[in-house]
Amino acid sequence: MARVVIVGGGYGGLASAVRLAKLGHDVTLLEASETLGGALTSISEDGFTWDAGPDALLVPAVVRDLFRKSGRPLGPELGLEGDDGLVPLETVREHRFADRTVLRLPGGSRRDQVEAFEGLSPGLGEQWDEYVHDYEEVWDLLRRHYFEEPWQPDSLPKDVGRLLGSRDVLYKHLKRSFRDDRPATVAAHTFVADGHDLRNVPTWAGVVTYLEQCFGAWTLPGGLHGLRDLLAARLATRGVTVLVDTPVRDIEVRAGRAVAVSTTRGGEIPADVVVCAVDPRRMPALASYVERTMPAIPPVVTHLGLTGDVPDLPHETVLHGDPMLVIRPGGQAPDGCTAWTLHGRGRLAEDMLRVLARAKIDVRDNVVARIDRSPRELVTDWGGSPHGVLWQGRHTVRQRLGPRTPVEGVYAVGAHATPGAGLAYVGLGAALVAAEVGPA
Repeated sequence: MARVVIVGGGYGGLASAVRLAKLGHDVTLLEASETLGGALTSISEDGFTWDAGPDALLVPAVVRDLFRKSGRPLGPELGLEGDDGLVPLETVREHRFADRTVLRLPGGSRRDQVEAFEGLSPGLGEQWDEYVHDYEEVWDLLRRHYFEEPWQPDSLPKDVGRLLGSRDVLYKHLKRSFRDDRPATVAAHTFVADGHDLRNVPTWAGVVTYLEQCFGAWTLPGGLHGLRDLLAARLATRGVTVLVDTPVRDIEVRAGRAVAVSTTRGGEIPADVVVCAVDPRRMPALASYVERTMPAIPPVVTHLGLTGDVPDLPHETVLHGDPMLVIRPGGQAPDGCTAWTLHGRGRLAEDMLRVLARAKIDVRDNVVARIDRSPRELVTDWGGSPHGVLWQGRHTVRQRLGPRTPVEGVYAVGAHATPGAGLAYVGLGAALVAAEVGPA
């Protein structure tokens, strides 16, 4: 049995903790703030509750596997019959383009996506299908040698090495694939929304469009922040020691390997294994290994509590342009009210509600509650960016740590680690760490 100390109580830390505890290790989880969850949490005011961070996930099998491998399946944890407690979303998102055309992108169906693009313009369905289908082989290759198997950057299969080392970037790939800007805008959206420059994003990363088509988008009843509460309960079931309000100074390294974690309040906590589930730049013992990386900065966020008649929008609506706005209806609200969350990127020289009004979505007179959060506030509250490492070209994938690190006994998980940001990738990262550490 190894003494495992996990630094960080976000989704990556929680998922790693329950997996390693189920494998028989003595696990202690340290969280700097007073609550667990990181970005996977909620924010409330005046009877409204909003998802503070992500409100949907791809590849639902990752969450299902997490609960099955650490105890009871997700469905019974929610008091439901059957294993599954996740709810599929009919529409991944609605895209509203600058020319006033609209596309509702369905998930989990190749045929439905083709029909949606054909409705936008004849011929676009075939082009979109060809673009997405090209990623089928990419997904299969990366799934076997990167996403679901601990990878060694210096000993990759040749085909994986060629793929990850390719100089081709998503910006050029989209220009070659589409003459119409609209499908290119849809394919690029995830990266633009996360703050990346398409000229620095490798083409293979665009596999996310294939994941959306194959698996769709999913959430939990009441909001995705419910995962935090379920995992916190699983920590107790598995006997994990949880210390909140316990900032970590550094990982103590002696004779080349980790031996403890030093905290600001509890002194040193001995460890045979340390899992860094925060931005590794915050740990002096790891900072030098990631000094070439930069964080992807969160958007400007506004949570709205609305009353009266408001537009009936799908799970996510994107207003393309500069600025680009994302509307996410959802959360909990008093009777007769609605909860929305707005994300803004680009030239936000005026209030986002005025931008919405120009797009014929005027809810200014419906606002009864409002919380504005700047990117700096979000990073401060969460101790880092949930969007992980900023893409700066093909070398970025090798500059991230995880699941192993150059320090013996230290592993990395989370948005800043392999395989990257997003609940699906972070969940896969936790599985990789558990595979590397192994059973007690």
